[in-house]
Amino acid sequence: MVTDSYAWIEYFLGSDSGKILKDYIDTEELVTPSIVLAEVARKYLREGMGEEDVVKRLDFIVASSIVKEIDTELSVMAAKAYLELSEKAKAKGLKKPSLTDGIVLATGRTLKAKIVTGDEHFKGLNEVVYIG
Repeated sequence: MVTDSYAWIEYFLGSDSGKILKDYIDTEELVTPSIVLAEVARKYLREGMGEEDVVKRLDFIVASSIVKEIDTELSVMAAKAYLELSEKAKAKGLKKPSLTDGIVLATGRTLKAKIVTGDEHFKGLNEVVYIG
């Protein structure tokens, strides 16, 4: 299973959506794209969380999942996935997805794995376990 920023943030909030991820942490092999670490850190630092606490959360993510680095193959697949998500977002009247969304989707597809997220850009995709 591939996790994104949305899933980890909900996990740390202890929300009902986050509890779904907790179940997967306990039973599945999780993969987190490396860029998700930066997104999670940005969110918490922007909200005023102390750096030490941010690092503890990132360390938990690293300990709980395999961190997938971005390589050449994944970069090309991510660009294609981003374009696909952008077209779907435009058709649905949603804001543009982030490049991170493309990376997460490409990671799931590369690994032939489900993606745990509540991000509306992923809603309805076969690869997704939607927790939003």
